[in-house]
Amino acid sequence: MTEIADIGYGRQFVDFYDRLFPGGPAVEPLVGFLADLHPGGGQPTLEFGVGTGRIALPLAGRVGEIVGVDSSPEMLDALRSALTDQPRPVTPVHGDIRDWADDRRYGLVYCVCGTLSMLLDPADQQRVVRAAAARLAPGGTLVVETHNPEFALAVLNQGRARDSFFVPYPGQDTGLLSYSTIDVENRIWHLAHIWIEEGRSRIASELSRLTTADEVDGYAERAGLVRVARHADWAGNEFTGMEPMYVNVYRHRGER
Repeated sequence: MTEIADIGYGRQFVDFYDRLFPGGPAVEPLVGFLADLHPGGGQPTLEFGVGTGRIALPLAGRVGEIVGVDSSPEMLDALRSALTDQPRPVTPVHGDIRDWADDRRYGLVYCVCGTLSMLLDPADQQRVVRAAAARLAPGGTLVVETHNPEFALAVLNQGRARDSFFVPYPGQDTGLLSYSTIDVENRIWHLAHIWIEEGRSRIASELSRLTTADEVDGYAERAGLVRVARHADWAGNEFTGMEPMYVNVYRHRGER
């Protein structure tokens, strides 16, 4: 296994991550989608990029044991704290999703919330999909969800290389101010954020690779998988190419 490379996302975001991306009812469509794909039979589930556990914790209540891998010690500490408050069958693991391996097979493996795109090298993205495919049990399912590059450029940035926007959040004087820069030539999306809450602010930034749905299909094919579905959201709506995200669902060749 390679050295665990932590890009520092957790250090920057952990203090307000669950305010930016709340759990509870907000993740129920995602959790329901994944639970419906789980084959049952007591097979474990694997999450690449578990973060604070906002998906793994409720999903474990539906499907049972989940192993959650993440490179951020800060995010994993937040998950462990949540497990202390309310125990669930979730095992936090500090690891590198590019090469993570164990001796188990999983009925469901998922890498969602833009995690794959946070790897800026296509070769590293390929390694993640290959590692995920290697962990699938016969008949198991891999789910990958990330940002749609066309939406980021055409809608969020309104066709411009640079733009800014403010998203209000519940609470007095609370919201997220984001400065978005898209490097089309190198296919890199840089977001600098200012989180504002009750008169205080925090600064954080992130880099993502503009990764197309077809590219992920290519990674999967080279890992011995075939796409069985592509959706625009967790409700299962058809992906037309201009939605904010895409959800690709894969199984080993010959499996449906």
